Amino acid sequence: MRFNPLPKDKTFYELFGKSASHLVDGARLLTGMLDAGSDRAAAAERLKEVEHQCDEVTHEIIRRLNSTFITPFDREDIYRLTGGLDDVMDDMEAAADYITLYRIEELPPEVSDQVEVLRQAADLTAAAMPRLRDMRDLDEYWIEVNRLENHGDKIYRRCLAHLFSGAYDALTVMRLRDVVEQLEAAIDSFETVANIVEQIAVKES
Repeated sequence: MRFNPLPKDKTFYELFGKSASHLVDGARLLTGMLDAGSDRAAAAERLKEVEHQCDEVTHEIIRRLNSTFITPFDREDIYRLTGGLDDVMDDMEAAADYITLYRIEELPPEVSDQVEVLRQAADLTAAAMPRLRDMRDLDEYWIEVNRLENHGDKIYRRCLAHLFSGAYDALTVMRLRDVVEQLEAAIDSFETVANIVEQIAVKES
């Protein structure tokens, strides 16, 4: 670890953890939307509230970054990690929004698999954020998230094959594709966050 005698603002770690906890909430709300008989509109509205809370944390990090002289690690990396976490939430909220706006009643079974990947990635990310304090035991986190992203790619391709199998009419295909592509984007965004954490850990080692 690099030695720096100047004190650093440790609040950033707490804020990263708070942002990641919102991702866990968002992934679980998405999971609930897939349950039979669930009130999808209410869940999507709740997810929108969580997205706003995540935005507030993002703004707080940026405000603190702009007013803090000594940061726990490079300012550019703090910006990147903050933006990456925020992107995940935006992608998940957009997927839920598509489901309700299009009034989709039945989703392909692969969507449940995509959301399960998101749930696991959210849990891993939330567990990893506190470890930024000492940059220890993070390699298992980014390796597992990368594995999940590869698995998500396979699910996404399988889902596209299902959509274009002739089981759906053209308009339904377009609507469902928007949903599965937004979920795929969220999975990719989790990998981006893991890659940023890996780069930070390498710099700080």
